[in-house]
Amino acid sequence: MSGALRGLRVIEMGQLLAGPFCGQLLGDMGADVIKVEPPGAGDPMRDWGQGSEKVQWEVIARNKRSVSANLRVPEGQALVRRLIATADVVIENFKPGTMEKWGLGPDRLLAEQPSLIIARMSGYGQTGPYSDRAGFGGIGEAMGGWRYIVGEPDRPPSRMGVSIGDTLTATYGCMGILAALHHRTATGEGQVIDAALYESVLQVMEGLVPEYDRMGLIRERSGSILTGIAPSNVYTCKDGEYMIGANKDSLWKRLATAMGLPELGDDPRYATHLARGENQLELDELINAWTRTLTVDEVDALMIAHSIPAGRVYRAPEMIADPHFQAREAIIEVETERYGPLKMQGAFPKFSATPGGVRRPAPSQVGQHNAEIYGELLGIGGDELAAMAAAGVV
Repeated sequence: MSGALRGLRVIEMGQLLAGPFCGQLLGDMGADVIKVEPPGAGDPMRDWGQGSEKVQWEVIARNKRSVSANLRVPEGQALVRRLIATADVVIENFKPGTMEKWGLGPDRLLAEQPSLIIARMSGYGQTGPYSDRAGFGGIGEAMGGWRYIVGEPDRPPSRMGVSIGDTLTATYGCMGILAALHHRTATGEGQVIDAALYESVLQVMEGLVPEYDRMGLIRERSGSILTGIAPSNVYTCKDGEYMIGANKDSLWKRLATAMGLPELGDDPRYATHLARGENQLELDELINAWTRTLTVDEVDALMIAHSIPAGRVYRAPEMIADPHFQAREAIIEVETERYGPLKMQGAFPKFSATPGGVRRPAPSQVGQHNAEIYGELLGIGGDELAAMAAAGVV
């Protein structure tokens, strides 16, 4: 479980979601991620999440070591510059200009260390007229087009139950780092990755922009359906909901047969992709009328028998109990420092030769590894470190 990125050192300087999730991805793949936190409370993510116990930290901070450094004072800035000098990658998601204000901007860092890779995640990017604006994930989702198309047509824009703007940006940041590592292997050159929240969301908006450019079409909210793609919805059974995706012609014919209505497979109202799109609401009502007569288990068995893409609508309890999740270790149990054994999502994607995983739990204390890291990498002794702590530097 060493991971494909074993030997890579990453300095994570971000807070909340985008930067730390990028660090989590790299750590899961084997990188040594050193998280720099402000002395005292540390990353606000330590206290985020739903419920009385804030366990989300245990996922996003796994495979990381924590050091504290006060970046608002020159001594803390100098300390982190020394730490960065030992690293391959720096991750940050502060407001543009903040790193420069601290003497940690790319111009200075790359001048001192030309092979360094710096991943910068922000609301609007490092350039452009909006670059100095504050930006959170939800703002990127709105500007990137996501929020407008999510929800019911007769209601205001909705949101997902997770911070998809942040995690998309972190994923693009991680992808950029991996590409930059390949370039560095060939040339020895480092570089800056500029990942903007709104652009990361925009990238997954499929045909939204060219549809408008070519036809003047503006995508609208469509609730649980994707307009023109049918059938592909969640349908009501006797004892729950079930997702069926039979929007290809051959799949629709198989679904009609599974429903005991094979003649519908060739019905001109439904036989082609375009026809099903035009009659989407009518078709969904027809399928719903059928699924309501069956249990989820009964529909599931029919979908498997007829090789139709379909699946149960899971919550956490169903995920934990599912044998497929168990067989692939999609849900793992980690011995955490604060909560003991804790189930959480595993490390993805799967690697055949260099599997990733959770090598260490999230650090429970801010600066938990100060002595270990500052001593090991920078040669700072205990007395000097104690003096720095007393002065508010760490």
